[in-house]
Amino acid sequence: MSTDKHLDGKVALITGASRGIGAAIAKGLASNGIHVILIARTIGALEELDDAITLSGGSSTLVPLDLLDFPAIERLGATIFERWGKLDILISNAAMLGKLTPLHHYDPSTWDNVINLNLVANQRLIRSFDPLLRQSTHGRAIFLSATVARVATPYWGAYAASKSGLEMMIQVYAKETEKTNLKVNIVDPGITKTSLRASAFPGEDASKLKSPERLVPLFLNLCSAENQAHGQLIKYDEYDEH
Repeated sequence: MSTDKHLDGKVALITGASRGIGAAIAKGLASNGIHVILIARTIGALEELDDAITLSGGSSTLVPLDLLDFPAIERLGATIFERWGKLDILISNAAMLGKLTPLHHYDPSTWDNVINLNLVANQRLIRSFDPLLRQSTHGRAIFLSATVARVATPYWGAYAASKSGLEMMIQVYAKETEKTNLKVNIVDPGITKTSLRASAFPGEDASKLKSPERLVPLFLNLCSAENQAHGQLIKYDEYDEH
């Protein structure tokens, strides 16, 4: 385990942690001495990730939780406060694609689930964890978005609307936290090999896509005390070029 002394001992919560980008970030943070709280719906996948983190010398806490259970998010905030008294890093990665379909064909229950997970649950996370993040000497909150939040794309209705709303909500949150130790940012990871990407583009050659692990250095940078970025939309493809 190659530990960054500035990150060692910090506590991070990662949603959608069981696979893809969330799992890669969890491993990357844990390998730098951060205790990671892993949130996902499926306990089996979380246990596999926990085993990998333990083998590499890291530590984690598993929390099987459906983020559409909003009262459970509030209870989790109370539990983290009781155990650690703070939260140093929040990485909100969990998201749902829904269906690629014309707006007038969209099933209302699927639409509601996409909006609730991708947008509303993030407000619940902020509500529950903002007091804990403010208790950290260098609190960091990072929310993942996508290009369709800014580029109108046919058939991406619910996902695009939810991510567009998320970006504005996080920009507002950043304005509200300007005079605190908390740094709030949005990351657009770009085209990455994930199950969500595979669902949207089933015929795509996934071997040509970048792996989630390539995102880890960016997230470690944003989590560091030295990085003072705040209220920014960081696009991985542009960040990678510089």
